[in-house]
Amino acid sequence: MVEKFSVLNLPVHLGDNYADWLLERFHQGLGSHVVTLNAEMAMLGDDNPEVGEVIRSAELVIPDGAGIVIYLKLRGLAQQRCPGIELAERLIEILGDKEGELIAFYGGKPGVTEAAALAWQKKIPQINIINAHGYLAPPELETWQETLQAQRPRLILVGLGVPRQEFWIRDHRHLCPQAIWIGVGGSFDIWSGTKERAPRWLRENHLEWSYRLYQEPWRWKRMLALPKFFWRSLLKG
Repeated sequence: MVEKFSVLNLPVHLGDNYADWLLERFHQGLGSHVVTLNAEMAMLGDDNPEVGEVIRSAELVIPDGAGIVIYLKLRGLAQQRCPGIELAERLIEILGDKEGELIAFYGGKPGVTEAAALAWQKKIPQINIINAHGYLAPPELETWQETLQAQRPRLILVGLGVPRQEFWIRDHRHLCPQAIWIGVGGSFDIWSGTKERAPRWLRENHLEWSYRLYQEPWRWKRMLALPKFFWRSLLKG
């Protein structure tokens, strides 16, 4: 761990235990930016040089989406999908159980991130989470940044949507240079109970996207990224 493979000129790291790799860096005092790559994000990174550069500069890019895993499979690589929400949960479980470790949640609508933190506190009573929603006014955002810099959480989960969360991590990593930073999309909605994750059988059969479409029909235009991704991958090889 970790070998790199190119998907539309973007790196994907191959492996089966990303949490252990990140924790090894964690114990060495090394910071990490984790990108959770799916077909939509790969298309965006291929089209937008700034997004592509952020992805390429990340220490770890995991195959989050079904399209990425199928792309790899068609090229003879039997890589398992690693949903970003599951990697984040594993790290929360490990670090949240350690005395003195601080975790930060940032993003989501007002109330959602706080509810997500409370849900985790019920599971792990000793966990220490600071949180802020993603609609802070400029003075509040400045205070939040000062809080991060002063308290130095070692795991920072940012749920602002793609690519805003990736840009935010890029621009603010200097506040906590030894932290693991992960863009977690809508994970706070799941942890807070605001939304439900797809049933396991859909997830295991690469159909989690269909459940998201069922919950949020307005996402249909975004789902068109999947066939476009496969078409472009055939053209580019």
